[in-house]
This record gives sequence, C-alpha cells and structure tokens, in this order.
Amino acid sequence: MHMSTNLPPGVELHGPEVAGLHDVLTTEAVAFVAELARRFGPRIEERLAARVVRQRALDAGEQLDFLPETKAVREGDWKVAPLPADLLDRRVEITGPVERKMIINALNSGANVFMADFEDANAPTWSNVIAGQVNLSDAVRRTITFEQNGKKYALGDKPAVLFVRPRGLHLPERHLHVDGRPVPGSLFDFGLFFFRNAKEQLSRGTGPYFYLPKLESHLEAQIWDDVFSFAEDAVGIPRGSIKATVLIETLPAAFEMHEILHALRAHSAGLNCGRWDYIFSFIKKRRADATAVLPDRAEVTMDKSFLAAYAQLVIQTCHRRGVHAMGGMAAQIPIKSDPVKNEAALGKVRADKEREARDGHDGTWVAHPGLVAIAREVFDAKLGSAPNQLGVLRDDVKVGQAELLAVPTGNRTEKGLRHNVRVGVQYLEAWLRGEGCVPLYDLMEDAATAEISRAQVWQWLHFGAPIAWADGTTGPLTRDRLSVIVDEELRGVTGPKLAEARRIFEQLATADTFEDFLTLPAYERIVTLT
Repeated sequence: MHMSTNLPPGVELHGPEVAGLHDVLTTEAVAFVAELARRFGPRIEERLAARVVRQRALDAGEQLDFLPETKAVREGDWKVAPLPADLLDRRVEITGPVERKMIINALNSGANVFMADFEDANAPTWSNVIAGQVNLSDAVRRTITFEQNGKKYALGDKPAVLFVRPRGLHLPERHLHVDGRPVPGSLFDFGLFFFRNAKEQLSRGTGPYFYLPKLESHLEAQIWDDVFSFAEDAVGIPRGSIKATVLIETLPAAFEMHEILHALRAHSAGLNCGRWDYIFSFIKKRRADATAVLPDRAEVTMDKSFLAAYAQLVIQTCHRRGVHAMGGMAAQIPIKSDPVKNEAALGKVRADKEREARDGHDGTWVAHPGLVAIAREVFDAKLGSAPNQLGVLRDDVKVGQAELLAVPTGNRTEKGLRHNVRVGVQYLEAWLRGEGCVPLYDLMEDAATAEISRAQVWQWLHFGAPIAWADGTTGPLTRDRLSVIVDEELRGVTGPKLAEARRIFEQLATADTFEDFLTLPAYERIVTLT
C-alpha cells in the first residue's frame, strides 16, 4: 500500500496507516534514510556475508583468536576522543523499550542514563517502530506525557541522559524499500531518530548518543563510524557530536575490542558487557564444537570462565583507551507478592553490582526502576565523588584466547530445560503480539534471553548432552521427550499466538542447522506487507 507522503524517487512505503506515520516519515527524513541505505546498505550486506563465511570456518574447526593483522592497533598508544560532560558519570543505566509510559518512568527513575531500545526489548511491528520515534522526539523536547486510569505521567526536573539503541545490522525494515530492497532496520532507526533530534539535543546541552548492538568485528564498527561522520556532515553538526557505546555481546567482538574502539575513536563512548546475548553468541559461534556445551542458564554466571574473562578484558581495554567500561544487565525485577523471594532477588542484584564495582566497571545496567537505588548505592560506595573508574587500569588482567573460550562446568537439569522451554515459548508469544519486553518468572526477559533458551535446547539436543532428569536418571534429550515437555510446560498457558510461538520454538530447537537469529523468522510473522 502506497502512502500519501511525498516520497523521494526510488522509495516505496509498504504497510498500514499507523499513528504518527506522516509526522515521522516526512519527505526530508525519508530522503535522509534512503541516502543512508544507498551509501551503507551494500557494505552492511557485505559484512553480513562475511559473517556467514567466518561461521563456516568455525564450523570446520577453526578457533576464534586475536587478529594478527591488527596487532599494531592493540599494542599502539592511542585514546578515544574526549567525552562530553554529560557522559562522564554513567554509574547507573536503565534500559527499556520505546513505549511511551516506560520511557517516562525510565527517564524519571533516578538513573544517569536511559537506553531506549528499538532492538531486543522491542518487537519491531510497524506501529511500534513509528510510535517509538514519536515518543523519543517528545522525550527529547521534554513534552512527553501519558495518561492512564486518570493518572498523568510527565518528565521530572532531572531526566536521565538519553541513549538510543537501533536494531542490529542483520534486521531489515520491510515497510520501507529503497531501489526495491528493504532498508536495514539499523539505518531506519538511527536515521530517523538522528535526523529528527540531533540538533535539538545539542541545543539542550546533550547530544545524539547511541548503543550499538551485536557487532561482530571492527569492520562492522567502521561502517557505523562512517555512517556517523556522514550523518553529522549531512545535517551540519560538528564531527564527533555523536557518541556510541558498543555492546560486546558476540564472541568474535571480544577478540576485537581495541580495534572496535579504534574504528569508532572519534565517536566512542566505550563498551558494555551485553551478557545475555554474549552467552547466546558463545553457543551460536561454537555450535559445531561438542566441547562447548553449556550447563543450565542459571549456572552460567559472570564470575565464571568465559564471562569473567571477557568482563575483565572489557575494563582493561576501555580504561587503557580512556573510555567507560559498562557492566551488564540485572534482569531481576522486584517481587511485590513475596517479600522473601524479593529479598533474595535483590540480594543477587547487589552481589552482582558489587562484583562489577570491585572489578573496575564505571557503571551498570538495570531493567527495572525498582533496582536503580541498589545499583546507585553500590556504585556510590565504590566511586564516592569520582564520576567513574577510568583510572583503574587493571594491568593485572591477563586474558588470552584460552580464557575467552573457557567453558563453565555445571549441571544440566530437567528443571533448567523446562525453564528454557517456558521462557522461550512465552516470550515468543508476547513478541508475536508486539511486546518485546516481558516479565516472566521474576525476571525481565527480552529477545536475548529467549535466544539463550532456544539455543541451549538446540545445543543439548544436537550433541545428546547428558541431562539429570527429575526421576534420578541421567540421559540425553530426544525430540520425542522435548515434545512431551513442551506439552507439559504449556498446559494452562494461554495466549492468542501460543500455537505459532510453540511451532517457531520447536522448529528452531530441533533444526539440523542452527538458525542465526530467532527474530528473523519471527519477524516474517509480524511484518505487514500489502
């Protein structure tokens, strides 16, 4: 369906009328996104093809390692460009979807930074991505309000600094085509937000700040750096106005941290430990390696093996380059109905944040406003009046290939399997309904945790990994047994998209070859093409 918006040549708009569409997709904004797609779309496709080639090599037995050709970058004496004043203290960051009420609550939460998420916490329906742009433009201008049950929500006096996370390079936006091809979702999200808000943000003493997800190499980071430089020039703002924090949430990226910071050095705001996607990537990249089978998700913790190694390396790398090393997500949420369970959950959060502060992180992530106070208390105690821990250089850290590939020991249990099934299917059901951020079993789940769930089931099934069953026996998971368990776990669970979610989950978990992202086949179910 073609819209009445006056579209530039070669651009087609597909999909339904949704609220805010014509405000967001002005002729000028669409022309800017189309230019990004033409300039950088082919390079993105080239890098995505390179991922496939690299995965084939890994499947054939090659091991990830530090790149010999970039040794000079790793060993060189350089630093990233200085940070703006409002990014010096990031001790508590909160994340959430681009939904209107959640944006207001997150900006008012007392966190230093709010990361508004078009990616893992957002199901990219057409209405969600357009509404997200409307909501964020209102937030930038501090005019955002929301009313529910007679209660009005509005921004307080000191909202958090806004970061925006566009979709990963692999995700298309099928509702906007340029020269017959869907625009990369990453360029759609970034381009619209930047074009509509960058000058306004600078006029208010802040800037266009971003989080970059799921990068796998410094060559992908280089594309983003070139996108940023082109965008700055195109709208007439100074080079280096954009700042971006890269999530180290893929296994290949852990071997290229210096190179990623170097590629983005004019635009870098550091690195973040994207722990859930990192666990998923560990399984995905080593999908052909029988020695890399993980224990229950609950036992794959940040104080062990490959996770502990990469967190320490992030700190050492960032601080050597003069930029922030951000800690990972606390997925726990307050449990109002059960004070005992609530106390236990908050205790886990506190211990995790204390580890991060002790190790030298400059700040940390939470997923719920109710956790901001705990995270702040922990980092306040460690930092005092200092804005960060950039002076903690961690020269003691010695992390190499072996440490980054170290597999944690632990138990694989029927309980862990059942939890993966419940979370994976129920999250997918919500996602297919347009909800990307879902509280399940006292944790805030997003696409990353759903990816771990289905990846673990696939890995255990694929390698016939021994599982401790509830009846006291030990043995491998079979397809038939998995089907029975899915039946049992979904008994009593309802939802309009449940059958579809189950079908997708079981297809991915039992496939002969590992599907790179569950959001790609799932996106085809929610996209509206006419």
